[in-house]
Amino acid sequence: MTAEAAADRPIRTFHPRRGRMSARHADAHAALWPLFGLTVTDGDRSPLRLATLFGRDAPRVLEIGFGMGDATAVMAAAEPGRDFLGVEVHTPGIGNLLALVREQGLTNVRVAHGDAMELVQRIAPGDLDAVHVFFPDPWPKARHHKRRLIQPSNVAVLRERLRPGGVLHCATDWPEYAEAMAETLDADPGLRRLPEGPHGRPLTKFERRGAEAGRPISDFRYTRA
Repeated sequence: MTAEAAADRPIRTFHPRRGRMSARHADAHAALWPLFGLTVTDGDRSPLRLATLFGRDAPRVLEIGFGMGDATAVMAAAEPGRDFLGVEVHTPGIGNLLALVREQGLTNVRVAHGDAMELVQRIAPGDLDAVHVFFPDPWPKARHHKRRLIQPSNVAVLRERLRPGGVLHCATDWPEYAEAMAETLDADPGLRRLPEGPHGRPLTKFERRGAEAGRPISDFRYTRA
């Protein structure tokens, strides 16, 4: 690879995560991916028309790194009037969310596979009602901090995709990352922190285990001014 090509490659904010799908996941993926799936291609800047993707015009939520998709499915079922676009790199998680979509008959979920920030570049400014960034990779080593998702340049792009009054909701269970998140989000000139209160999202089984183990969870909610 040439130096120029290496410089053009996006800095990954995630570890590539591939895994073996169960039969349930693979079957759901084969059946629903052609209908509800979207492959993210690096460098693709063609406009992503969300109204066309969902087949309607409704408030839209971008869920970055949905894990196994359990919380996404719960939110989508509870809010049928909102559309949820989830993006993930963990293939068993994608399969599991598609299985939940099929089992629960959800029509307001679409699933993308690939780099979330590459996907965001295709979304028009002001096109999102909310962005969820729950438990992104903390990249704890100092030399890897540049790979963290919540950093000024990425936050600016996410904020621009929100409508005025839209909400950027982040969460982490790493105290040091929580401090860095708060500093970065507070410094963004176009965001205003919302008062603390109920976070309004379902806990995953991993969060429940973490709470039982005494790991505090930090939630941050900001609105676009």
